[in-house]
Amino acid sequence: MNARALNRALLARQHLLERTSLPAAEMLGHLVGMQAQAPLAPYVGLWTRISGFRPAELASLVSGRDAVRGLLMRGTVHLVLAEDARVLRPLVQRVVAGGYTGHFGRRVGDADLDAVARFGRVLLNERPRTRRQLQDALAARWPEHDAEALSYAVSYLVPTAQVTPRGVWGSTGPATLTTLDGWLGSPLAEGPSLEDVVRRYLRAFGPASVADVQAWSGLTKLREIVEPMGLRTFRAESGEVLYDVEDGVLPDPSTPAPVRFLPEYDNVLLSHADRARILPPGRRVPLPPGNGASRGTLLVDGFYRADWRLHADRLEVTAHDRLTAGERAEILDEGARLLEFLEAGERSVRITGN
Repeated sequence: MNARALNRALLARQHLLERTSLPAAEMLGHLVGMQAQAPLAPYVGLWTRISGFRPAELASLVSGRDAVRGLLMRGTVHLVLAEDARVLRPLVQRVVAGGYTGHFGRRVGDADLDAVARFGRVLLNERPRTRRQLQDALAARWPEHDAEALSYAVSYLVPTAQVTPRGVWGSTGPATLTTLDGWLGSPLAEGPSLEDVVRRYLRAFGPASVADVQAWSGLTKLREIVEPMGLRTFRAESGEVLYDVEDGVLPDPSTPAPVRFLPEYDNVLLSHADRARILPPGRRVPLPPGNGASRGTLLVDGFYRADWRLHADRLEVTAHDRLTAGERAEILDEGARLLEFLEAGERSVRITGN
């Protein structure tokens, strides 16, 4: 399979070839969660995939604790269904915990991390706390150690959730943590099936190699899990084996792909080791700071070919390569729809760059 065939398969499974009428909860489950470092980014990600999507639908899921934000795949913040959080966090716990061994791990010194995690869990079960509040409480208990490093130890070693109003459309609030099981009101799953999660990944992102599954999850040594699963296989142009579910959609590679505005950190750009199926050679995914819903990337003919950013007076699209007249017209039309969704319709859409 070549890059274009993989691109069209990915777009179809991500509902980026044609918008769907699925409810937001079903889409969130199908995608096995959405990147959510920028807490409002998933709203744009669902708008670009679901016909008639309105922010209140996702906001209701988050406010009602049917969806939750926390550290999951690759040790990064994702928004997932509550039932998926219970399954995914135990599976990736070692990935999340492993993220602490870098900068903050070096600063923690000889502190007893098991004791820190236990005390941190007690603090977060008492009430949700901001990073600063957690840090102050830990400093009082371990004044001889780096309190900031200890606070990060708690958030990596203890499964946590970021509580509302952060992540709710139209609301603001600092990143405030509590225990994941406490927020959900139920314990995390015991012995969850990694094979089931691999199949769900392939249904949304496949066909994919073992390296792709590992890049998405952050887990390693998955070949011994994937190979015995009896999945159908293909060969990439590189010769690498690609695995897939039996009912995985495989559109004709010549299928037209519409312009799609993606939010910051969209899963479709970050969930493979080999990103040639969506990134032109040498192009990196931008990782801007912010709350989301104000900038992102643009797919043109299915590939990442432009960036967008919302300004006070305009929605600016910066193209990375030359666009045809038809592509420019489609960008202007889709950009106007994005402005309507963002309730920023007084602004104009401008295309700069090539």
